[in-house]
Amino acid sequence: MPTASDIIAQRLYDAGCRHAFGIPGGEVMVLMDALEHAGIKMHLVKHENCAGFMGEGVFHFDGAPAILIATIGPGIANAINVIANALQDRVPMIALTGCVPAIQQQTYTHQVFDHIKLAQEVTKAAFRVETSNAAVIADKAVAIAMQARPGPVLLDVPIDVQQNKANPNWPRRAPLSRVGPAASPQLDKARTWLKQSQKPLIIAGVDALNQIDGAQAVAQFCKTHNIPLITTYKAKGILPETDPLCLGGAGLAPSADKELLPLIKQSDYIILAGYDPIEMRIGWQNIWDEDARVIELSAISNTHYMHQAAINFVGDIAAGLEAIEKNNQPSQNWPDGEPTIAKSNLRAHLKLDEKWGPAAVIDECRKALPDNTIITVDSGAHRILLSQIWQCTEPRGLLQSSALCTMGCAVPLATGRKIAEPERPVAAFLGDAGLEMFLGELATIRDHKLGIPIIVFVDESLGLIEIKQRSSQMANLAVDFSGTDFPAVAKALGGYGAWCDTREEINNEITAALSRDSFTLIAARIGRKAYDGRL
Repeated sequence: MPTASDIIAQRLYDAGCRHAFGIPGGEVMVLMDALEHAGIKMHLVKHENCAGFMGEGVFHFDGAPAILIATIGPGIANAINVIANALQDRVPMIALTGCVPAIQQQTYTHQVFDHIKLAQEVTKAAFRVETSNAAVIADKAVAIAMQARPGPVLLDVPIDVQQNKANPNWPRRAPLSRVGPAASPQLDKARTWLKQSQKPLIIAGVDALNQIDGAQAVAQFCKTHNIPLITTYKAKGILPETDPLCLGGAGLAPSADKELLPLIKQSDYIILAGYDPIEMRIGWQNIWDEDARVIELSAISNTHYMHQAAINFVGDIAAGLEAIEKNNQPSQNWPDGEPTIAKSNLRAHLKLDEKWGPAAVIDECRKALPDNTIITVDSGAHRILLSQIWQCTEPRGLLQSSALCTMGCAVPLATGRKIAEPERPVAAFLGDAGLEMFLGELATIRDHKLGIPIIVFVDESLGLIEIKQRSSQMANLAVDFSGTDFPAVAKALGGYGAWCDTREEINNEITAALSRDSFTLIAARIGRKAYDGRL
């Protein structure tokens, strides 16, 4: 008979998992060994927080749950941030931890605390695995992590249980069937309102990406019915952002809100397609009138109260859109062309033609990188600007932490995504403060021989917080810092590095980085207060 660890590993392999990330410890060695034997590659990282983001990077390629390995005590404590990120950013994740046997929990204190209680607030579920329930819990964990709105599940496995023989037969959960709104007066009303509309609009979010055919259904609905699309940052690329119907991402940029919120006010029919407002700033709360014709298609019932809709359907977004459009013919919408004007105004505000500055850096990287490049971006002022500038041509073309908005995610996200699909170009964008949080993961990229360009906006400041301090007439406090010699750091950690002060230098360094077998730190000196008037 297999061990409990073997059963857990096999269930994760059956779910499509092929990579796990973490740091070894005596309490997880058996689990790690079982994962390897099941065909799941174990990758050593420098910090558990980054392990979770690398796992997320893989998920964005293969759709299987991310696997995070964390040992007892400080291991799981280090991982809590990325587990919380998985919950808020809707990332399926299995966090595997080890703990001491039950008797030792009552008689032994070194590094010991209750992992379950620690994780309960930031997971969809947290289980302590026992020999008798290993198969059931393993199957249940995958189902909970993947279904409805995805998120993290913790499996805490005592050391003795990991090695115990267990029954491998488990009651597998049957695949869920796709179902849309049933015939009802509400569905009839949604169809009638669509037929009557002249200024329809769709707002799409990450739940559309996480459902089978959800993104494709939203894109096709927009094109068939000539309806403009606004997305959250996570949902960028559902419709190629070069398409005239796509108005780009929204959520954190006040400059974008000035163009997009008036369109929403003018719209006479709004479909919320998997729209999760956890990505949005407070200015997106209750942005339409109470009597507005808003149809919500959501993965789970609305309990956030950021907004309400006139008609609510919970379930399959693709099937819901199909049901709504039945008997509705394509039509010409927005006769005065307001969305086209708004899109033009949005691009003009970005100052892409500047000689040098943060927009110039992003614009030049877009020109130098191949069209199919996957990019990641850290939290900070640069992320808000890049999320408005960067035009995604496919879903999951831009990866970031857009709900929890945690720093230190860009490099590990890029690492995991590159490990999952080595032939695909991947680049990371981040600020100098974010890079300094987890410099050690540059060595992880080196050890995997991954050619990843890492573009660093060097302003020697926490730019977004500094702007907020000034706008609030507060003192400059704990936001500015001395500069780091990033090219020297890159060389010390086995990579390449260069300072850049012009568009030409950026372009040349990006081109060189793509052919290397390690990371390249491209340090773009933009100076303090470079984001003034940009966001």
